[in-house]
Amino acid sequence: MNKKLRLITLIALAAVVIASCSKTKETPANPTPQNQKSENVLSYIKSLGFPATAIVDNGDSYVVEEDIIFPKNMVIPNGQPKTEQFYTGSLVNATNKKNIRVKVDASMTSMNAEVTSAVDQWNAIANSSVRFSIVTTGTYDILIKDENLGSGVCGQGTFPSGGAAGNLIKINKAYIAANSFAQRQRTITHELGHNISLRHTNWSAIGEGTATPVPGVGGTDASSLMNGGQCNSGATVLSTKDKQATAALYPL
Repeated sequence: MNKKLRLITLIALAAVVIASCSKTKETPANPTPQNQKSENVLSYIKSLGFPATAIVDNGDSYVVEEDIIFPKNMVIPNGQPKTEQFYTGSLVNATNKKNIRVKVDASMTSMNAEVTSAVDQWNAIANSSVRFSIVTTGTYDILIKDENLGSGVCGQGTFPSGGAAGNLIKINKAYIAANSFAQRQRTITHELGHNISLRHTNWSAIGEGTATPVPGVGGTDASSLMNGGQCNSGATVLSTKDKQATAALYPL
């Protein structure tokens, strides 16, 4: 190869290398809308007073204090929560609260009676406009299904989003199967409370950071069915304060 041809070849190779390098030096992409929404949900969870140490990334959702699910695509409420029971500041809207349709997945049909008992407890609260109904076909608002959540976790509920009740309840059916009927339905009743926005009444005692009080219903309540950390051993009926809190958030 003569010198002139060798020089042309080297110049051509250099151009290829430069072009290849320029293609790899791209401006970092902006966060995707999905990632940004996930970050917004994470910020919202922290704004509710849950410490970062209590938040677990579970793929398409965050799980807090073992039994509360925050989907990463949830609608974050606008404005500040109302200002003692405790809730998230996000409520089921005026239309949806009157008929929250609950569907029992095939994996949970062996506990149909427990689901019915749980629904009856919420529907019996005086001066509350919240009403649940159990549906077997068609559109539903909440799906109750079985899922292995590991030892120590009886169930998980989901907070409201975009004016709708939290759309999912997971029950650790095998784990609670040996419990009494009352305790099994207690688990379902408790998670339904999360699905309409109620937080754990004993949030402070179990280290959940801070919480927004329900107006006019203050203080701790050892009898609250919404106390957390009482899987298999908690109150099996809604306490007076549980009922007062529900009626305060969802008055007739």
